[in-house]
Amino acid sequence: MAEEKKTKKQQEREKKRLEKLAAERERTEGLKVYEKQYASFGIVCGVDEAGRGPLAGPVVAGAVILPPDCTILYINDSKKLSAKKREELYPVIMEQAVAAGIGMATPQRIDEINILQATYEAMREAIHNLGVQPDILLNDAVTIPGISIRQIPIVKGDAKSISIGAASIIAKVTRDRLMEEYDSILPEYGFASNKGYGTKAHIEALKAYGPTPIHRKSFIKNFV
Repeated sequence: MAEEKKTKKQQEREKKRLEKLAAERERTEGLKVYEKQYASFGIVCGVDEAGRGPLAGPVVAGAVILPPDCTILYINDSKKLSAKKREELYPVIMEQAVAAGIGMATPQRIDEINILQATYEAMREAIHNLGVQPDILLNDAVTIPGISIRQIPIVKGDAKSISIGAASIIAKVTRDRLMEEYDSILPEYGFASNKGYGTKAHIEALKAYGPTPIHRKSFIKNFV
């Protein structure tokens, strides 16, 4: 009898697992709407950034070309995923992508030309670093100046397009890893946990120890 109950519970768990898997496959398929819509143009590339808002560290952009039959599950806006899930997805995306590129603009460059222009610069670099020329770009909400490739800006695109979502994940993971490295050199500021964002503890450390070379001077005027 106990064995029967155990088996029944196992069957119920397996049923729920399969239902969740089926729902995720359906959600993932729904993320390919834009890719399918623009497939006739040729190679479709998703572009997104991470780190426009922090007080410290670079802004990082990702560009990803996925195969049309991509079956990677759980891709989403990187902010909606846990750090663990992003880290799990990163190597899968890098392995299965037709091409992937990263671009970066330093804090100094951000101060020099402003965060929006620096973001565009990082995006252009990410597209260049693909090593493959896309025919159309799906961007998260922006139109990148200085690019001759056709562009489709999609508001909240990282949650609507599998390519943009993948780009947001590789950009976020790349930037987070970099901020963790900075934390080992500059432990007072808590970069491993705050990733350069203006948390209360980060602002207090900024006031106590002053800015570092990776702080954006144009972002910290109100604190130092």
